[in-house]
Amino acid sequence: MTIEMKTKYGKIDVSKEVVAVIAGGAAIDCYGIVGMASQQQLKDGITDLLGKENLGRGVVIREKEEELHIDMYIIVSYGTKISEVAHNVQSKVKYQLEQMLGLQVDSVNIFVQGVRVINP
Repeated sequence: MTIEMKTKYGKIDVSKEVVAVIAGGAAIDCYGIVGMASQQQLKDGITDLLGKENLGRGVVIREKEEELHIDMYIIVSYGTKISEVAHNVQSKVKYQLEQMLGLQVDSVNIFVQGVRVINP
């Protein structure tokens, strides 16, 4: 599955996995994020903390009638304000995808899968 972009020079196909890795990388850079979580944890009841090599696994890209929606499954640091962390992730992901790929993202949905205490 790819996302098609048309420019004056021709057509560009970007795979959804590339978009997911870019979105995951942008999220990891935000303050208060411990890591990405697998969206499969809802079935298992176990939160798997995914490392930097698995950034795309905590991201789901959906296309619905020319609209691009991103679902992100994150784990936040204990003691941070979850609403602020989620807002920062939404803003940064939208900005990065617009700057790097020229994609207009209609929504970035954040699903907090857990809270972790980080040892200093």
